[in-house]
Amino acid sequence: MKKVVGRKEKFGSSSKREARFFGKGILFASPWLIGFVCFILLPVCLAFYYSFTDYNLFNEPAWVGLKNYKDAFKDQYVWKGLKNTLYMVVISPIVGMVVSLLLALLLNQKNIPGLPFFRTVFYLPSLVPVVASVMLLTWLLNGHYGLVNQILGLIGIEGPAWLNDPKYTKISLMIMDAWRCGGTMIIYLAALRSVPASLYEAAELDGANGIKKFFHITVPCISPTIEFNVIMSMIGAFQYFTQGMLLVSVGGNQINGGPGNSLLFYNLYLYQNAFSYFKMGYACALAVLLFLIVMVTTALTRKLSDRIVNYDVE
Repeated sequence: MKKVVGRKEKFGSSSKREARFFGKGILFASPWLIGFVCFILLPVCLAFYYSFTDYNLFNEPAWVGLKNYKDAFKDQYVWKGLKNTLYMVVISPIVGMVVSLLLALLLNQKNIPGLPFFRTVFYLPSLVPVVASVMLLTWLLNGHYGLVNQILGLIGIEGPAWLNDPKYTKISLMIMDAWRCGGTMIIYLAALRSVPASLYEAAELDGANGIKKFFHITVPCISPTIEFNVIMSMIGAFQYFTQGMLLVSVGGNQINGGPGNSLLFYNLYLYQNAFSYFKMGYACALAVLLFLIVMVTTALTRKLSDRIVNYDVE
């Protein structure tokens, strides 16, 4: 009987100690929890509520039900912005993956002198703020005196009006994104370093060349990293805003999305509705739709990638 009571007391003191530790953990985490509730959870809930209202920041919100969502499906600028955004979502991650992976492969070589210097040089552009990168882009890709067109002119090629031609505006932004791929490059470089050297040695004994080793060893081993970078790039492309905002002028009562509205990204149109036209309820509806689109796209990408991503590599 004493043993049973002793065990109960032991278990009781253990549960009290765990509860005390839990309380202390919550106390230490409270700054983050308060910030999460005030600046993430509450704004998301309010945006969902305002999406069903007619709200302009100055008057009380008036309930309109699904009107904002119905108007969004009829709005031609919503579809134009979604089209431009999807262009970046599909193309930009592929370009960024190819460039950053090639750089990582080059910087993973062991017989190249000065590798730390080159790694620093290729990583530095990712530290440049987006605003400064766009200002540099406008100078480099200027159709009249830009450095890129001057270099093309030296070899007899007439450069296009990069930032004034709807055919090249998004290509110009992808060039800038590829230049700023240092962060992704570092992630790929870390993944390449984790590939077992024994696999390459066994492949060399079987007579495999560099291309076969890349596609049959390197790619399967780093496929989880490729999946992660592609998904993060897609989510970032869905949120494309700053670059388009800096390249077009926003104001007045007209939609401005650059040449031929080629830079009217979904988030830019959302911003215009919220802070230029003060249609906050409509902008919240667009934000909710964007959240649903990103969530569905990410889930589909994860589902499709499960068939080709290899998680068994140690």
